[in-house]
Amino acid sequence: MEIEDEAWTAAAPEAEALVWRAAQAVLDAHEDIEGQGIVILLTDDDSVQALNRDFRQKDYATNVLSFPSPPNPEGQIGDIALAYGVCAREAAEQGKPLDHHLQHLVAHGVLHLLGYDHEGDDEAEAMESLEREILAGLDVPDPYAGDEQGR
Repeated sequence: MEIEDEAWTAAAPEAEALVWRAAQAVLDAHEDIEGQGIVILLTDDDSVQALNRDFRQKDYATNVLSFPSPPNPEGQIGDIALAYGVCAREAAEQGKPLDHHLQHLVAHGVLHLLGYDHEGDDEAEAMESLEREILAGLDVPDPYAGDEQGR
């Protein structure tokens, strides 16, 4: 875990603990997963924009990026990067505590590392249902409540 942008800890002093609780909750729900190594980077919008541009050919900052690892002997399943500005803005716009939004996006990112996606409606429903279940165990309210489209 690396906190590259101190805005994270200024706004969410327990950021590191919250991140690890969310990541571990996802892994605990998937006992069949071999390996649990995840690198999580809490950074700024510019860094996430550069990663998104360089690896996904999308030149904008997004809330969370997931980079699954190929099978490896170290048990590394992938890397996740979260952009402070985007995440803080979204939390404010949605009327949610940043802590809750952070845990949601970490869970979302880890699920992507495990192969989940939300391209189609059925995939999205399955992924969102699992997110709700995992987050409920962390005492985080349903992140999709009130979202007419569910995404």
